[in-house]
Amino acid sequence: MKYLARRLAYAVLLLGTISIFSFALLQWAPGNFFDSMRLDPHVSAQTVNAMRARYGANGPFVVCYAGWIRSLVKGDMGYSFAYGTAAGPLLWTRARNTLVLTASGTLLAWLLALPLGIWSAANKGTWGEKICGAATSSLMTIPDLLLSLILLLLAVRTGWFPTGGMISSGAANASFWSEIADIVRHLILPVAALTVSILPMLVRHIRSAMIDALESPFIRAARGHGIPRRRLLFVYALRAASNPLITLFGFSIAGMLSASLIVEVVLSWPGLGPLMVQSILARDVYVVIGIVMLSSVFLVAGNLVADVLLFVTDPRIRVE
Repeated sequence: MKYLARRLAYAVLLLGTISIFSFALLQWAPGNFFDSMRLDPHVSAQTVNAMRARYGANGPFVVCYAGWIRSLVKGDMGYSFAYGTAAGPLLWTRARNTLVLTASGTLLAWLLALPLGIWSAANKGTWGEKICGAATSSLMTIPDLLLSLILLLLAVRTGWFPTGGMISSGAANASFWSEIADIVRHLILPVAALTVSILPMLVRHIRSAMIDALESPFIRAARGHGIPRRRLLFVYALRAASNPLITLFGFSIAGMLSASLIVEVVLSWPGLGPLMVQSILARDVYVVIGIVMLSSVFLVAGNLVADVLLFVTDPRIRVE
């Protein structure tokens, strides 16, 4: 409990620091939503000044930040000037969609990377392992944007997959399982883009961790005692390599979140990515801050899960 409480305290401190710096950068950046309103001849200067006073845009930084914290406690997360509503409800729906996409991509990437990385380590030096290494190196050179555009072109040319959105227009009145199947069809391309973008990195790190474990003295001793190869790989070596892999899991979430923003924009997935682009262009400050904070919460939560798993699996951490 002390370990978990300490990690939670670190997480809260980190999120608080991120919120202060993000709020300061966006508040002090030149231009805001009200500047674009002043250019509209149908909006008077009195109306703009009244809106600035109503939403606390005229106050100093400390007052504006304190007001945003109060709205965060209420669940509003500020006010969206572009959408004319509280930012919280607008962000929660998009955050759920991003979480579905990121979780699906992370799960599929690890399900593919673990057997590939273990196989590559067990067959080190063979032609098959060299071909696998060349394939992962080639995939690592493809930018996420180009990969998403290639998949979008594939969907447009073949018509096999939906080219955007999360659900078809006619699926709203369908049965529950039909709606789930339609969402899965829309998930295929974004999940494929996320999986391919992070899979090579995972395979290479898993291969490296497994090679280090297989070359350790206790594995050589176990091999000398005649322990079967499959048991040696998936029980002893994989357990010995679990610490760097658990740490890698936390880092992979950060990679998934950064890649998902690009994938969502290109493939029109209704997540935080397109909303962030629209909010930046509209200078909708509170929505941008909310997206930054939600992404930070996802990242910190992933690393917190990794820390807890390390505590459970590594007795050295418990002793410390």
